[in-house]
Amino acid sequence: MGRFDRPLFKGNGWVEGKRIYWEGEGEVMWLEPYGKNSLRFRASKSLHIKEDLDWTLLPPNEDDAVIDVTDEKAVIRNGKIWAEVFGDGTVNYYDHTGKDLLREFWIDEREITISLRRGREYRAISSEAFEIDLYFKANPDEHFHGMGQDPNDCFDLKGSTIPLEQKNTKCTVPFAISNIGYGFLWNNPAIGRVEFVNNHTLWHADAAKQIDYIIIAGDEPAEIMHQYTEITGRAPVLPEWAAGFWQCKLRYETQEELLEVAREYKRKNIPVSVIVCDYFHWTAQGEWKFDSSRWPDPKAMVDELNEMEMRLMVSVWPTVDTRSENYVYMRNKNYLVRAERGTSLFKIMHGADTFYDAMHPGARSFVWGRVKQNYYDYGIKMFWLDESEPSFTPYHYDNVRYYMGNGSEVSNIYPFYYAKTFHDGMKAAGETEVVNLLRCAWLGSQRQSIVVWSGDIASTFGSLRKQIKAGLNFSFSGIPWWTTDIGGFFNGDPEDENFRELLVRWFAFGAFCPIFRLHGFRLPYKDVNRYDPNSYNRSGGPNEVWSYGEDNYKILVDFISLRQRLLPYIMEQMKKAAADGTPVMRPLLYDFPEDETAYPIFDEYMFGPDILVAPVINDGQRSRDVYLPEGAGWTDPYTGKTYNGGVTVMVEAPMERIPLFLKNGVKLPIIK
Repeated sequence: MGRFDRPLFKGNGWVEGKRIYWEGEGEVMWLEPYGKNSLRFRASKSLHIKEDLDWTLLPPNEDDAVIDVTDEKAVIRNGKIWAEVFGDGTVNYYDHTGKDLLREFWIDEREITISLRRGREYRAISSEAFEIDLYFKANPDEHFHGMGQDPNDCFDLKGSTIPLEQKNTKCTVPFAISNIGYGFLWNNPAIGRVEFVNNHTLWHADAAKQIDYIIIAGDEPAEIMHQYTEITGRAPVLPEWAAGFWQCKLRYETQEELLEVAREYKRKNIPVSVIVCDYFHWTAQGEWKFDSSRWPDPKAMVDELNEMEMRLMVSVWPTVDTRSENYVYMRNKNYLVRAERGTSLFKIMHGADTFYDAMHPGARSFVWGRVKQNYYDYGIKMFWLDESEPSFTPYHYDNVRYYMGNGSEVSNIYPFYYAKTFHDGMKAAGETEVVNLLRCAWLGSQRQSIVVWSGDIASTFGSLRKQIKAGLNFSFSGIPWWTTDIGGFFNGDPEDENFRELLVRWFAFGAFCPIFRLHGFRLPYKDVNRYDPNSYNRSGGPNEVWSYGEDNYKILVDFISLRQRLLPYIMEQMKKAAADGTPVMRPLLYDFPEDETAYPIFDEYMFGPDILVAPVINDGQRSRDVYLPEGAGWTDPYTGKTYNGGVTVMVEAPMERIPLFLKNGVKLPIIK
């Protein structure tokens, strides 16, 4: 069928199958269904759409799309969403009731002279790459959540500007949920930003070949999340052992030190699921093997830990020191990240380093080969994939060249392929239970069986507050396995009473996170010069549950015991997450979308469908107000007192308690 034989609406639009095409001066555009209640938009100034740039998306599920064409416009309907494309290329979106969801924002009230601003703006960088701005009209009643995790102290993202980049404590998963009934997936790994501000919503890419996004409509956040995870994937069921307590510190310096800590936990009859061997246990960065002078028999260490029913997690970095035995080979095979200008060195930490290029299939295979030989074959089945951004110094993304392109275009997808290195290697080796830890992720990273933690954060009550907000926004990422450094990472002193209080309150919060993990760089710090290539990276102070005083020790052990009693309930939620993408930890608005009072609350959350958790986040606090959402009855498990929903109650919060409420009379083993 020729171009002028197709159904044509006013301007330059036509329809083929279930796709609307439009082209205007210097731009082409496609709009089509992408699974249930979803529409995918793509446009480019290069005059062609690259169909192979799905990045990490999965193929769409079935749709119900139909398209109607008039002289003025084309209308596509797909379940609970529909859109109209006008002859000038303008696109607007609505839900199935006709309510506005999104309208492109074009500023042009003149009929002849040049537009003040188009809804889609491009500035050419190369023959195929453009700096891109996509504008939508702002809705004063709209609120946003999601976008991965960010230590910006924002729960509602309305009014915020969100960088699209990966950094320590900053994890970009470009998916946002709006309270007016849609989710927006920005299918673009470019460095950029989002502006959820009062005069517009802007999605900006520093460098990209095309605009590519998916909008998903739904009556409730749960419906949107189910479809979002249908097209980005779902995590497998978390192994039950991984839902227990993880012991970690920066850092056990020797094999014997780590084993003695594990033995003490065993002697005290405190269950530990995972114990961690942190960084710089290796010979050199980029050799991925133990320093035998301090870790003489890894297999014997693993065997002893297994006998104590503990699994060993080992830290692995993507850094490659120029003095590494693998550096020259990897450089010559183009397995390393390269600089576009100047020397390809991006970090200095006990040596001049670059990073392996996780986007290169050959590099992934090579690195896994070294890891398998030097760790996995000893029985080590868990890896802490640190530095997963990776962390450049400085962050000049345009000066980085990956296998998949310039850093400005593709940097945000690096954590996905870093995790893929280990996930695919372990699966090929026959592993059935993969659990690895990273601090950055991207769309679909849940398919790589990862835990995300919130990075190297401060040891303050303010930081604890930020982590709750970050975790609740992260719950909309599709990645259900999330954790923090309990107590924060920097500057906590085990001898300081104020820090001990923070540690206990954070520990209680951690017991009601998807992953329960104690970690931190505790005082006193030992002298070390990270810029001295010949120095040995030493440790900080103690960070075991008995390190914080006898009274607090009993409280911490009781929370570990509570976590153990709740494992059957937690595993039910992990199975639910694997089945349909339901977050294990989520804000009140997820379960109670009709309760407007619950919507802005950030310091309470649901842990599964039946437990409302209200952490204590202020120094010296011994009671707090808790809002109980409408639509349910609530029971205080400590007192047995019951309440109707839609009320705020004051509850006692001594150090040994975290305020909790059980929904609709559910019986759970909170109290021994």
